[in-house]
Amino acid sequence: MPGMPSHEDVVSWYEHSDDEAARLAGNPHSRLEGMRTRELISRHLPQGPLDVLDVGGAAGAYAGWLAGLGHRVHLVDPVPRHVAGASRVAGVTAAVGDARSLVEADGSQDAVLLLGPLYHLPDPADRHTALAEARRVTRPGGRIFAAAISRYNVIGEFALNGQLTERYQEIFAHLVRTGENSDTVGFPLGHAHTADELAREATAAGWTEVEAFGVEGPMGYAFDLVAPDRIEEVLPQAHAAARLLEKDPRAMDLCPHLLVTAVNR
Repeated sequence: MPGMPSHEDVVSWYEHSDDEAARLAGNPHSRLEGMRTRELISRHLPQGPLDVLDVGGAAGAYAGWLAGLGHRVHLVDPVPRHVAGASRVAGVTAAVGDARSLVEADGSQDAVLLLGPLYHLPDPADRHTALAEARRVTRPGGRIFAAAISRYNVIGEFALNGQLTERYQEIFAHLVRTGENSDTVGFPLGHAHTADELAREATAAGWTEVEAFGVEGPMGYAFDLVAPDRIEEVLPQAHAAARLLEKDPRAMDLCPHLLVTAVNR
């Protein structure tokens, strides 16, 4: 499909264009994303210590946090740069791998994170395979978590940065209609979801007790416009606003990121 990122495009982006290791500690909206993602995982994660597989876990931001809580964490990622970084995180093992073809044994994990791969898979069959693989390697009763980028996320980012030109308006109109990225947006985005769509895809892959959440809430990228000397003051309130609206169907799709969690039955 024209404009759709290939596996090679994704690997090249993360090898050369992005510092994923520092992202969640960087700008305000990324800090909010990290806080909320950890909150939602903590709320649903069983008592440990657990065997946790972090699929597409980049340089180990969440893997290191989970290892610090006493869990046994293994990370797989298609980007060698990420794997090298994650391998240096205390308590984390890491290997190059693909979300669509995991080497881990059936039912070997207490929890599986899939917090990035769905962004980069334009083909619905590939997303189904990645979601089914996460379920395959999860023990009965184990938890599964998957994240997606909202269809409305990129529009807000570009508008707030003064980049929503006529060309990008056409690209994003197509993105909102279909979830497909018809051209480059400076990031190898393969598919953008709605909350309902993400939940349906998880259910179709055999996930049960599926719950969808909005991650950052109504602040989103607007949080980056807060004056630097007020960030620490506003962050707890932005966090509280996100929690208040995390299940509101009118607000979820306006969040930059979505998260689904499920139990493997």
